[in-house]
Amino acid sequence: MTGNLTWHPGGVPRSARPSLGATVWLTGLSGSGKSTIAAAGERLLVAEGSPAYVLDGDNVRLGLNGDLGFSAADRAENVRRVGHVARMLADAGVIALVPVISPYRVDRGLVRRMHTEAKLPFVEVHVATPLAICESRDPKGLYRRARSGEISGFTGIDDPYEAPLAPELVLRPEDGGPEAMARRVASLVSGRRRAAIGPSEAEGGS
Repeated sequence: MTGNLTWHPGGVPRSARPSLGATVWLTGLSGSGKSTIAAAGERLLVAEGSPAYVLDGDNVRLGLNGDLGFSAADRAENVRRVGHVARMLADAGVIALVPVISPYRVDRGLVRRMHTEAKLPFVEVHVATPLAICESRDPKGLYRRARSGEISGFTGIDDPYEAPLAPELVLRPEDGGPEAMARRVASLVSGRRRAAIGPSEAEGGS
């Protein structure tokens, strides 16, 4: 169905934009802290003068992806759509922070490839909070409902979570609170953006 479609570039080339965007993809179990870290990272980056925006998984499902459920196919489509939105934000010069469970490696790999093909920085962050800790937090009561059989196909309980094999960053509970973790994310993203721009551009052409 895409044979008659053509990608139309905007009128402003990436080199003319005030900043280079990037996508920070935070993956992990429900309750791992992804959204909290992303929100802290957004505050930190904006305070430093970098445009940033959190594409929260729940928020996207309340709108753009409101037609999707939680089957493997729907989860894949959810990740694909969010990945495309993140790529467009990154192309516009925004740092997109994406806290989405995204349990399957193949789907996250697709998002990475679409950024690589667009020559945009992509940083995969595994928020590797153990299941027992996530379940003890259970901020939405989802683990309790999954254990009782009220909901099925829940990641980490009766549906698998495939941890990243080579993420750019792994965050564990012993690494500190959300603010400390967000600082590590921001530092890594800043380095990747400088590397993508190149030393001459990053130093103002000197």
